[in-house]
Amino acid sequence: MCSNCKETIKRSSGRFIRFIKHAFSLVRSSHVSRYSCKYSRRDYTQHQLLTILLFKEYRKEDYRTVICNLEEMDRIRDTLELTSIPHFTTLQKFLGRIKPIYLDILFKCTLKIFYSHDDIIPITAIDSSGFTSGYCSHYYSERTGKIRKHFLKTSIVVDIDQQVITGFKISKSRVHDSVHAYPLLKECHKRHKSECYLMDKGYDSEKIHRFIRESLNADSIIPARSHQYSKNVWGKYRREMTDHFDFVRYRKRFLVETKFSVLKRRFGADLKSRIFQIQKKEISCKVILANLDRFIQFVWTEVFYRAEKTYWSGSILIESSLGQRDVPLGDTQ
Repeated sequence: MCSNCKETIKRSSGRFIRFIKHAFSLVRSSHVSRYSCKYSRRDYTQHQLLTILLFKEYRKEDYRTVICNLEEMDRIRDTLELTSIPHFTTLQKFLGRIKPIYLDILFKCTLKIFYSHDDIIPITAIDSSGFTSGYCSHYYSERTGKIRKHFLKTSIVVDIDQQVITGFKISKSRVHDSVHAYPLLKECHKRHKSECYLMDKGYDSEKIHRFIRESLNADSIIPARSHQYSKNVWGKYRREMTDHFDFVRYRKRFLVETKFSVLKRRFGADLKSRIFQIQKKEISCKVILANLDRFIQFVWTEVFYRAEKTYWSGSILIESSLGQRDVPLGDTQ
């Protein structure tokens, strides 16, 4: 095997090992019990199965493939402390059995990595998109003239500075953006307050402005729907958006769309399950992975720059010591 191929495999396996270590540590730090009940067979802990599920979504694989790959990954089995390999149906049944509140707890644990209890987020953006649910191809849909794709609408709240998802909401059908806005604003502001909220025209509503300004005591920047004259725009805050719009802060709203793009490209935009409750758990796992992957990137960026800084400071120290050293007379020119 060529040296480049060996180096690629080594880097890839190291990346997977890093992810497994962080994910396994995160799951064990949550309040998820080791076993589902006292009468369980105890062949595998819930920590191990949940980490394997996150690993499956991380690699965008199905149940059979991740189990087949796990049989060849000795280091990952040692990290997970697995004495035997679970059957792929064990993972499938575990995902259907686990309570959604455990995934919510795991999501909150990812937020504790980035924030303390009293931290205030400067700018927060809210946007929505859809995850595809369906098995028919786009070519088949075009030939038959029937769109058989179904979308689960998902709204996320993103910290613009740190690119961390601080909240999300999922609905089975296509609902208006404002339906997701109110519960997301209440939940996220209760968890971590924000100074400013950015939204697109789909959230344009005087009630949302009033709720953010008067109830949450924060700034709201939502462009009003286009009208020929500003006097036709009713509402105090909507008229303010028309007359005095803050373009400087609103330009950062595109980062929430960037987060959606990263979320779908890294962890997949298609859902493999057909039951709505399990589909919601799949999306929850993707959101947890997005925050966990952001933390891993942050850790390695800090380590890289710290090592680079140490290297350069060491080089300067060596050069300064060489410059101060007495040079023998025979070496002078």
